[in-house]
Amino acid sequence: MTVIVRDLRPQDPADVESFAHVRHLALPFVLWTPAGVLHRLVRTHPDAHYCSLVAEEDGEVIGTAQLGLAHDSAEPGQGYLNIYVRPDRTRRGAGALLVRTAEEHLAAHGATRLYSWVLDEPHNRVFAERHGYRASRSAHFLRLDLANGTLPPLQPLPPGVELRTAADFADDPHPFFELDAETSGDEPSDVDTELTDYDAWIEENWKHPLLDHALTTIALVDGRPAAFSAAHTDGAGRYATAMTGTARAFRGRGLAKLTKNASLHRARAAGCTEALTGNDAANEPMLAINKWFGYEICATEVRHVRELT
Repeated sequence: MTVIVRDLRPQDPADVESFAHVRHLALPFVLWTPAGVLHRLVRTHPDAHYCSLVAEEDGEVIGTAQLGLAHDSAEPGQGYLNIYVRPDRTRRGAGALLVRTAEEHLAAHGATRLYSWVLDEPHNRVFAERHGYRASRSAHFLRLDLANGTLPPLQPLPPGVELRTAADFADDPHPFFELDAETSGDEPSDVDTELTDYDAWIEENWKHPLLDHALTTIALVDGRPAAFSAAHTDGAGRYATAMTGTARAFRGRGLAKLTKNASLHRARAAGCTEALTGNDAANEPMLAINKWFGYEICATEVRHVRELT
């Protein structure tokens, strides 16, 4: 049995499908579709030097990697690589070969510090530490049974508040971009980034094939976008919260909870049966809100870091 690592072939639908399938088997708490995998590969900003790799054993894709540079960070040299191997194809050298190939690619493009998410399981953490990565912060994956669970009831809107969808901003998404940029900058992260490139945001986020414009919900206060909950759907009944946030001037009013609840209710009415989301382990207020919705933790991952210099 021989394992090789190569670039994902974006022009080969079967190859992209295999990539998405391996990711789904290894990380079922995230929406993986061929369209989403391909979009990220071809739409990510060129300065990220983004790359998707596959590990192949005798013609079968058994491992995957997504890697790139945080090109929108003020601190240069920040790179990331996320490696996932089919659970039934581990211990064949695919993970180690993917790590080495990814690190060589990132180092060649100036990376000096690397970040990687690793599932919080003994084998995965030992693997990361053996390759020189040390653990830092944690995050949870959460799941909600939309088909059989009970959502909190919809609440009356406060005075001056109205709910819109992303579809309502189709002619001019810029106000939504500005709201996303402000809230994303306040998200817990190892790498400080700023959303300043509107055109890149349009290509990477607004045009993302999983972004559901009808379910993505935005709260306006006196006509001004104040909070939002961005929704991804895979067309097969699965829904994921891509981001929820509130502009600084409007925090403490429950607007994020309001938008997310409205989105979840409409998702269930549209036929979605499962909702997924992520939650930084240190963000206990957000974890409490997600539990209020009925979400339950289904897995945990740990951010790891390695210095190349």
